[in-house]
Amino acid sequence: MDSNQKIRKQVKDELTEYLTLHKHRKTPERFAILDHIYSTKGHFDMDTLYKSMIDVNFRVSRATLYNTIELLLDCGLVLKHQFGGNMSKYEKAYGNDNHDHLICTTCGEVREAKNEDLSIASQLKKIKKFTVNYYSMYIYGTCSKCSHAKKMEMKQKSKQGKN
Repeated sequence: MDSNQKIRKQVKDELTEYLTLHKHRKTPERFAILDHIYSTKGHFDMDTLYKSMIDVNFRVSRATLYNTIELLLDCGLVLKHQFGGNMSKYEKAYGNDNHDHLICTTCGEVREAKNEDLSIASQLKKIKKFTVNYYSMYIYGTCSKCSHAKKMEMKQKSKQGKN
């Protein structure tokens, strides 16, 4: 069994335990949504999750998706991010390496970056009455594509000003 299959089994077991403990129904849809999330990579929003499930011929209502995401957030199997704007992004909580989020304030693109120096520092740092399990950092700035577009726009304006 590879590590991805182990993680998928572990999260399924954790969801089963959570649903039992909180007296929620163990529906096939909930487990299918969880499995789908853990078989894809990166961040997702509710629209892309809905569309990707439809693409694999799994019919699920948006209400079921939203309710299931709330359950997965409550039991710690999914993480929620607010990178700016009104849209929430999500990612799986297990099987992710520590990483930083680079958010372009111009176009809204979100990229992940790993910084071993920060990871090691966060794990070695002794914080009183707190053990670091995972960290995530948001870094806001301008991506190279938007920087280039801005420079080109400035060149155009300066040429127009000379004419």
